[in-house]
Amino acid sequence: VQLQASGGGLVQAGGSLRLSCAASGRTFSSYNMGWFRQAPGKERDFVAAISWGDGNADYVDYADSVKGRFTISRDSAKNTVYLQMNNLKPEDTAVYYCAASPRVGYPRILGYEYDYWGQGTLVTVSS
Repeated sequence: VQLQASGGGLVQAGGSLRLSCAASGRTFSSYNMGWFRQAPGKERDFVAAISWGDGNADYVDYADSVKGRFTISRDSAKNTVYLQMNNLKPEDTAVYYCAASPRVGYPRILGYEYDYWGQGTLVTVSS
């Protein structure tokens, strides 16, 4: 599966951005999706993940640092997963990566559980 992330940019603290990750290739519904980020000089960190749920609700999970501010969602018809980021802080500055995991069942928060990665999109939050 190929992943194309977009939507990054420069925003002031308190502002919002929405990242998109378009998937192509194999069936989108076969994968759990996640967002990770890597700040300069730091390791890559988990941000959010989503997995297919029963009925109308998907299962989601978030890093503590973004809970209440970020929302992960997906549009299966468009093979796209989104990360809505509100109330952004300077410490959110990083390159954001979307990823796909064939390990289904619950949201995956560990990088090694993901087999496919997008190219990254830079988010810069100014103070």
